Amino acid sequence: MPLEYGKELPFNEQLSISTTGTLTVLEILQEAGIKATFFCTAQYALHQPEVIQRIVSEGHEIASHGYFHSDFKTEHLAQSKVLLEKISGQPVTGFRMARMMPVDEQAIADAGYSYNTSLNPTWIPGRYNNLKKPRKWFFDAGVLQIPASVSPNLRFPLFWLTFHNCPMAYIKIIASQAHKKDGYLNLYFHPWEFTDLDKPVKYGFPNYVSRNSGEPFVKRIKDFIKWAQGKGYGFMRTDEFAKQIIDNKQSV
Repeated sequence: MPLEYGKELPFNEQLSISTTGTLTVLEILQEAGIKATFFCTAQYALHQPEVIQRIVSEGHEIASHGYFHSDFKTEHLAQSKVLLEKISGQPVTGFRMARMMPVDEQAIADAGYSYNTSLNPTWIPGRYNNLKKPRKWFFDAGVLQIPASVSPNLRFPLFWLTFHNCPMAYIKIIASQAHKKDGYLNLYFHPWEFTDLDKPVKYGFPNYVSRNSGEPFVKRIKDFIKWAQGKGYGFMRTDEFAKQIIDNKQSV
């Protein structure tokens, strides 16, 4: 992220920030008694295999986030899958493209993935315009597509920046609307959000990125989880959710 704002961090520090955030996320999930999916680059797994093994040992899913976060080639799809399976000791069935950018669905299928969650079905200036794409799960090239959740009408995104900048009361309202409309929520965050990002000289982040990062973000996510559990929402890994849909499609 700092690279996007003209800053550079030593690679070891990048690893340290991601790892610190990941360990915080694991603690949150363990406290709440829920499982999640960690979309991981092969590069991170190569340098932090013990973190990958901890994620797996605590019952979470490892899915692919490509080989590198800032570089993509089609061959990275299969290469990252193979390496992540080797390090995690678990099948890797899901993919999410870095920055939720477009990726060829046939290539995803050819690499052996059963689901792809790289689509944010909304419009974000300078990033993407997916207002004509389905906002609920669908199949493309035989691969299950699970878009990120957005509000039913205006397609207001329920993504990471929303959780940094909007009042929690508003987030809960649109999350409730999306869950009622679709029957599920697909939310995503980054481990580094759970560390203090309010260091403009070091990171160069604008306020809308660094706002409510670190401990305030931990409190927000804990509050949201407690609220969702209070409404009776179940939590599950993305591969478990995908398997339900795929198995049902095959049995029809």
